[in-house]
Amino acid sequence: MRLVVVVKGYPRLSETFVAAELRALERRGFDLVIVSLRHPSDAARHPVHAAIRAPVVYLPEYLHDEPRRVARALAAALARRGFASILGLWWRDFRRDPTRNRGRRLGQALVLAREVLRPGDRLYAHFIHTPGSVARYAARLTGTPLAFAAHAKDIWTIPEWEKREKLADARFAVTCTAVGAEHLGALAPGKVHLVYHGLDVRDLPDPPVHRAAAGPVEILCVARIVPKKGLDVLLRALAQLPARPDWRFVHIGGGDAAPLEALADELGIAERARFLGPRPAGEVWAAYRRADVFALASRIAPDGDRDGLPNVLMEAASQEVAVVATTVGAIPELIQDEVHGLLVPPDDPDAFATALGRLVAEPELRRRLARAGGVRVRRRFDREAGIDRLAALLTDGAVVADAA
Repeated sequence: MRLVVVVKGYPRLSETFVAAELRALERRGFDLVIVSLRHPSDAARHPVHAAIRAPVVYLPEYLHDEPRRVARALAAALARRGFASILGLWWRDFRRDPTRNRGRRLGQALVLAREVLRPGDRLYAHFIHTPGSVARYAARLTGTPLAFAAHAKDIWTIPEWEKREKLADARFAVTCTAVGAEHLGALAPGKVHLVYHGLDVRDLPDPPVHRAAAGPVEILCVARIVPKKGLDVLLRALAQLPARPDWRFVHIGGGDAAPLEALADELGIAERARFLGPRPAGEVWAAYRRADVFALASRIAPDGDRDGLPNVLMEAASQEVAVVATTVGAIPELIQDEVHGLLVPPDDPDAFATALGRLVAEPELRRRLARAGGVRVRRRFDREAGIDRLAALLTDGAVVADAA
C-alpha cells in the first residue's frame, strides 16, 4: 500500500509540522508519494525535508502552463467509469463557488489520477480546502480511499456545506486541536479524530541551563507576516513598555516587513526592534535559546483565518522561554494562564503590554512559567503518541482502488 499525500506546496518552512509528520510515517514503514499543488517558494529548507525519502510530484500549478499534460489527463479520465460522477460533483461545487480556482482543482485532480494513483493506493490530503478538493475529485474518479488532515485556516475559511460534503466522502479526518475536532465532529459525527502535531521530544535540545542575566531582556516572535499573527498589535504593545528594564525585540518570519518597520519607527521603538526575515531552523532554535520572552499576538483575521495550535509556541516552551500569547484558537489547550504562560484577549494591545511588562520586569515569574511550560510540552505534546494514532487510522481496513 502506498500513501499518496496531497499538499498545497512542498517544501514550505511555515509547514514543517507536515514534513515532520511525513518523516515519522516513513520511519514506521509507510511508502509515501508527496503530491504538491504548487512549486516551492521558500529559498531555505528545514533539515527534516532532507531526511524525507519520498518522491515529490508537482501538479500543474496553472493549467494553461502545461496544456498537453492536462489534455492527456482529461482523455484518460473520459475513459473511466467514474468520470460522470466527478463531473457532476465538480459542477455542484462550482455552482456554489463559481471561481477559476474550481477549474484548476479539477484539472489538477485529473493529472493526479492519471500520473500518480494506482490500484491499492490511499489518498491523504493535508488541509481540507484546496488540497482536499483536488484529492476528493481524484478519489471519486478512481475509487481511492480518502482521508483528510485539517488544521486552522482550512477549517475556518470554507463554508460548512463544503466541509460537510468532503467529510462525508472521507474514511476519516484528523485535526490538530480540540476546538477544531469539536467543530468538524459536529458536521461528521464519528469521523473526526484529535491528533496533536506535537514535537519529537527525543530530538529536542535540552533547554539552556541559564540565560544571560546581564543585558536587555530579549523578546522574540517567530511568525509569518500575515494578519492572523497580530504583529501590529504586538508592536503597539511593545511601544507601551517602559524603558527600564531594558528590552529588545526580534522578529523571525517570512513576508513583507516594510510596513512593520514603518510602524515600529512611528511608535518610536525602531531602535529596539529587528526584523530578520525567514531564517534556517538552526538559527530559529538558537533564537529560542537566547530569548527571555516569546510573544505571539494571534487574532482572528477578517476572512476568519486564525491560528490552531502554533508549533512555535511549543518550540519556545520546550526551550523554557516564558510565553505571552492570546486566547485564540487552541492556544489555551497548550497554555493555562498564569501556569504555563500568560494569556490575554486578542486585538488588545493594552492587555498584551501589561502581560509583557510583567515578564520583562519579573525574572522569577519568567523562570516559573518557563519551567512549567517546558514540562507541559514534553509530557503532553510528544509527537510520537499522535503519530501512533494516525498510523493506526491510515492502515485500518485497507480498500483496493478501482482500476477502471
